[in-house]
Amino acid sequence: MADSAAQEFDILVLGGGSGGYAAALRGVQFGMSVGLIEKGKVGGTCLHNGCIPTKALLHTAEIADGARESEKYGVRANFESIDMDGVNKYKDGIVAGKHKGLQGLLKSKGVTVIEGAGKLVDQQTVDVDGTQYKSKNIILATGSYSKSLPGLEIKDRVITSDEALKLDYVPKSVVVLGGGVIGCEFASVWKSFGADVTIVEALPSLVPNEDATIIKNLERSFRKRGINFSTGVRFDSVDQRSDGITAKLEDGKTFDADLLLVAVGRGPVTDGLGYEEAGVTMDRGFVITNERLHTGVGNIYAVGDIVPGLQLAHRGFQQGVFVAEEIAGHNPAVIDESGIPRVTYCEPEIASVGLTEAGAKEKFGEDSVQVQEYNLAGNGKSSIIGTGGLIKLVQEKDGPVVGVHMIGSRMGEQVGEAQLIVNWEAFPEEVAQLIHAHPTQNEALGEAHLALAGKPLHG
Repeated sequence: MADSAAQEFDILVLGGGSGGYAAALRGVQFGMSVGLIEKGKVGGTCLHNGCIPTKALLHTAEIADGARESEKYGVRANFESIDMDGVNKYKDGIVAGKHKGLQGLLKSKGVTVIEGAGKLVDQQTVDVDGTQYKSKNIILATGSYSKSLPGLEIKDRVITSDEALKLDYVPKSVVVLGGGVIGCEFASVWKSFGADVTIVEALPSLVPNEDATIIKNLERSFRKRGINFSTGVRFDSVDQRSDGITAKLEDGKTFDADLLLVAVGRGPVTDGLGYEEAGVTMDRGFVITNERLHTGVGNIYAVGDIVPGLQLAHRGFQQGVFVAEEIAGHNPAVIDESGIPRVTYCEPEIASVGLTEAGAKEKFGEDSVQVQEYNLAGNGKSSIIGTGGLIKLVQEKDGPVVGVHMIGSRMGEQVGEAQLIVNWEAFPEEVAQLIHAHPTQNEALGEAHLALAGKPLHG
């Protein structure tokens, strides 16, 4: 807790998640005094309830699948069971290490961490459990929470991702309500752990924001893995018993399972925090800003999941950096939301950046878009690790590549080059002349661009 002599700051950040702590660290680099208010643990949802612990579970799932399939690679290993005590010890150890590192980093850089629940009082004041702090600039970064549906109470056998991360057993069966990123990732984990899994998605497909070709490939892969899913029919209700649940859809179809995971997205944490009373424009709980993330009120900015758009940790992180640079007078370039990379870490992984084929046709016209697909069957490293999948490129006709969409084991690691291609508006010919190391999965990006440039070598 900051002492009474240190209650005025150049920047006061409300929320210590990815967006908040990035803004704080960048702010002190400019010589500004920064207070970071956090009622829980610094690192926020991403570190404690999202990105990091779920990816630890997904890595455990990958190892479990490897043990099951080991004979294919000439290794005699037996898969016995999942030890959830061991899994949770491993997962929690990763989180604890990263948390300790972040705490030390903030302290060493001179960020004043203020522990407690903050509330905006006016354009220059935040109250933290009865103590008021003043600041020339305020950054709202209070993050998000796991949503449910109206009338669907989270208790006992009806859980969100928060409770799922704390399970000390592997359920025999699960119904996952929601076929987006969170739903598909948990479905993938539990299937690898040995559970029977059914996903229920009201929209016509799983991962509905992805390119149609990627969606089709994922659904085919999930069927092959034995992950069941129902799409295009809305959830109606759940009957909860001592020994399980029965989920009912609006068409009358029912599914029985041990648990119902509610994965219908995340909502903004803004209720009761004084934003509206201070004059900040709100819309269904979200904070409305201009393209420079200013609220239009005093020197108040907002970043991360409370700002409408993609709810991604790296988006919030970059927004935090942007706002600190804006406050320091560096006039940073506006963040292009369409250029933010996206990864769904299920098996197979989905990685994408830029426009889908449908989105490009809507923007440029039906006849002004070219696409190219490269199947990972032609990629040596993908064959070695035993994955299928593809890379799909979307190009403005005779122009740059405007979308890269990939699916396959570990393809998330390729999204770095993909985002450079899209954000630097590279032409296929420019990427084709770059040398991609052999044998790597990264090489498949080069092959795809060779093909799009009209000079395919393998295909």
